[in-house]
Amino acid sequence: MVIPQPRSHAILQESCGFFCCFFTWIKDGWAPHFIHVEVLPMSKADKPTINQAELVNEWMTVLPTTLQPTDQARVWADEADPQALRVHIMAAGHTGYTIDFKVTYVDDREVMVELTDVQQGTTHIDETSEIVQTLVDDYVRHIHECAQALQRVTHT
Repeated sequence: MVIPQPRSHAILQESCGFFCCFFTWIKDGWAPHFIHVEVLPMSKADKPTINQAELVNEWMTVLPTTLQPTDQARVWADEADPQALRVHIMAAGHTGYTIDFKVTYVDDREVMVELTDVQQGTTHIDETSEIVQTLVDDYVRHIHECAQALQRVTHT
């Protein structure tokens, strides 16, 4: 699976039930090279102690404060993953863009944000266009801001 990253990075990720392993292609001042990173599983102490329903309520309260006043958002529990939420953002203006994300708590402070769908009106569209990528990057930043603001309830 390729996860969109800043233009100079691409991450190839494989995961199994025990840990996540990925290679990152680095293009810096040196010759392009890979680094290998393994993420070990969370211990129970690292997981948010708040239950998923309360977490959804907190997100529904805080996320709108991180978005533009004219953007709208919905948040609900991911029924398949107790460490994840689903976020649906309706972009302001006449563009008709709606963008869906899966937000998974990696630990009690950090979230991983995955783009799951982009629509314009009722049509699924290509998320690789520059306009959509700019919107997605902006909303991912706002989602991370929300997660940071909610550390008061997720990190004990």
